[in-house]
Amino acid sequence: MPQTLVYNDLRAGFFVSLIALPLCLGIAMASGFPPMSGLITAIIGGLLVSRVSGTQLTINGPAAGLIVVVFDSVQTLGAGNAAAGIAYTLAAIVLSGLIQIALGALRAGKLSAFFPSSVVHGMLAAIGIIILIKQSYVLLGVPAETGSILQQAMALPKAISDLNAPIAMIGLTGLAIMTFWPMLPFKLSRTLPAPLWVLCSGLLLTHYFDLDHLHRYHSVVTQFLTQREFVIGPAFLLNLPSNLLDALYLPDFALIGTVKFWFCVFNITLIGSLETLLSAAAVDKLDPRHRCSDLDRDLMAIGMGNALCGLVGGLPMIAEIVRSSSNISYGAQSGWANFFHSVFLLLFISLGAGLIHQIPLAALAALLVYTGFRLASPMEFAKTLSIGFGHFLVFIVTLLSILLTDLLLGVLIGIVSELALHGLRGLKLAQIFQAAYRIEEQEPGNFHVQVHGAAVFSNFLALKSMTGTLPKGQQVVFDLSEANLIDSTVLEFIYHFCAEYRRGGGICEIDGLHKHHAVTKHPLSVRRGIKA
Repeated sequence: MPQTLVYNDLRAGFFVSLIALPLCLGIAMASGFPPMSGLITAIIGGLLVSRVSGTQLTINGPAAGLIVVVFDSVQTLGAGNAAAGIAYTLAAIVLSGLIQIALGALRAGKLSAFFPSSVVHGMLAAIGIIILIKQSYVLLGVPAETGSILQQAMALPKAISDLNAPIAMIGLTGLAIMTFWPMLPFKLSRTLPAPLWVLCSGLLLTHYFDLDHLHRYHSVVTQFLTQREFVIGPAFLLNLPSNLLDALYLPDFALIGTVKFWFCVFNITLIGSLETLLSAAAVDKLDPRHRCSDLDRDLMAIGMGNALCGLVGGLPMIAEIVRSSSNISYGAQSGWANFFHSVFLLLFISLGAGLIHQIPLAALAALLVYTGFRLASPMEFAKTLSIGFGHFLVFIVTLLSILLTDLLLGVLIGIVSELALHGLRGLKLAQIFQAAYRIEEQEPGNFHVQVHGAAVFSNFLALKSMTGTLPKGQQVVFDLSEANLIDSTVLEFIYHFCAEYRRGGGICEIDGLHKHHAVTKHPLSVRRGIKA
């Protein structure tokens, strides 16, 4: 490997490790796991998965999107016993990894296309809201309200009035850094990432408030905020084992014959696989060299990593989009950046375990509150609404269904809602899983992709498979004039295919859109055929 590439990957790996360190710790704590579990996953993701993955620039590790399913698994399987819940969940992670290996071998990576974009975005927004609400209690330094996520949301005003001022100051300082640091000049903000400054501020305030010792705190600052005294101490800090080997947990397969165990396995597999495939596809769009990932191979690699993580006490991993985009911005050239980021993490926990122990939980909560807000920001709602009211409606239905029930049922309700909406637009029962797609080579090197009837998320896997066989560097025309319904998921695929095909030196055009009525001016708006 050329020296310049080694330097670029080494540099990117170092900076990404600075971002990954606090996030891995925070995600593990929020998932109901020991903090070291997140670092175990990131280390395995870099040292092992990066060597066999089908992607070049993705960073593998724990992700905020899996917090909800892992935490629910610990609670459900443990039935109040956290240690037992962790052991049972590790067993579920092992089996989830084996299923992902099988799915990759069966070339099931394309199945991610079955989930409409409105449902996927609604799922991510719901996950963001759940993370934001749950971690707000940690940020404020008060015990979380028991009950459903809606009950916890309604109790937040009381939590704000009862906040533990010294702890809240640590959390709010971290949140302010995450919010305003990216607004600084690009070179300055990129030199050292915001999460690192959150850690630094947290460590400084830990020393200032003397969180190492249990005591009552009352200063000029807290007196200005409130007349109360505050009890603070080591309970608000990370609790790391003195011996790193003590962080290794073993799985317990005792519940393998129960329905609730397999429900957790399915949840982890579904959400983890979906996020991995979507993230890998998104990273391909950011790759300056426009390389395409082998999604089936990547799914197998992630499965191998998850099976190993479950055996040694790690969280499930995915191809993580935030760290991956940072990896690209720092100049990464290959999968070695992922490898190096894990090497640096291993060095950090080997040489700086004492310092990591000083990190306040409120600082980690600030990172997760910020992450949750970004997943469910008003911009996401506005972006979805701009595509069309129907798209927005399914997004909201999915979001609310997940908040009121659970992730799996909420996603299913979202899919059914999308199909019902398409039914009102003219989708027939026979067209739900079947559509007329045909490719003809009208002249040598000139391919005509004809789309008839309804082209929607549930039936376009055939189109995706067929277009995958088209030779590069030729001329391709998508003829949509005979389609009476085209949804946002299919349009997004066609636009992306055309862009990638042109980038590869070919010619790709879309014909027949003028014969359709678009609900909004957005290019991904649902199109309905105009009757003659």
